[in-house]
Amino acid sequence: MIAKYRRQGISSEWLLLIEYSLVIIGSFFIAIGFNLFLLPNDIASGGVAGISTILRALFDWQPSLVQWGINIPLFGLGTWILGKNFGMKTFVGTIAVPLFVSLTSTWNPATPDPLLGAIFGGMACGLGIGIVFRGKGSTGGVDLAAQIFHKYVPLPFGICIALFDGLIVLTATFVFSVEQGLYALIALFITSRTIDLVQVGLNSSKNIMVITDEVDSVRKALLHTVDRGVTVWHAEGGYTKENRKMVMCVVNQHEFSRTTQIIKGIDPSAFIVVMNASEVIGEGFSRS
Repeated sequence: MIAKYRRQGISSEWLLLIEYSLVIIGSFFIAIGFNLFLLPNDIASGGVAGISTILRALFDWQPSLVQWGINIPLFGLGTWILGKNFGMKTFVGTIAVPLFVSLTSTWNPATPDPLLGAIFGGMACGLGIGIVFRGKGSTGGVDLAAQIFHKYVPLPFGICIALFDGLIVLTATFVFSVEQGLYALIALFITSRTIDLVQVGLNSSKNIMVITDEVDSVRKALLHTVDRGVTVWHAEGGYTKENRKMVMCVVNQHEFSRTTQIIKGIDPSAFIVVMNASEVIGEGFSRS
């Protein structure tokens, strides 16, 4: 998105304003998901928000204060230990989410149903986090804790985040109930999928790889009939060790059926492998 604006000749000052605006808007949606759906139904779906939900149940502590109390020291600790500048947008995210949580704390819950709370709370939080990521920002919190943990423990960063979120959900299971823990897992999954949707979008393309004896005919059909770019790879059969050529082509979802029909029309014995391509950047596709 930001790259698109840059190509349109928008100044760096306006780009920076857009990025900060996205961080703030995303933070607002996170607060909405938390206060209207997750918190009223005692759903602690990971992250600092999940910790604040548990502590409110145990000690009646105000969630926004808990989130500030965790986020700000973590930001400082992360900057000190990891030795790098996380940037002002990350600092804005760590401050803005608790601020909006405080400002919307008096809003009436959207639903008393924990399943609906998990679904729509996960969607709203995922939407907010995805928007923050679009603005090249972060909400800090558990992500920073996972980075610190990752520095000293030889585990992949994604596993570190999963461990922290899993520990929070497990704690919620003991504090509330097994059922509430399961709702938290649902919310966590939906949040993750919504982030992907915001980041990648709805346009799912297909990556088609074809092994055929009619390489030239298939290549010409893809280039001129389907009107898509083609890459020809030199391959070797694993069993026969024969030199073969493999044709690769990326098409939009609506072009997929027609493309495979064209290939099968040229060579009915063609071996076709199809994979989802979540994001394709280049001519004929997204340029962002």
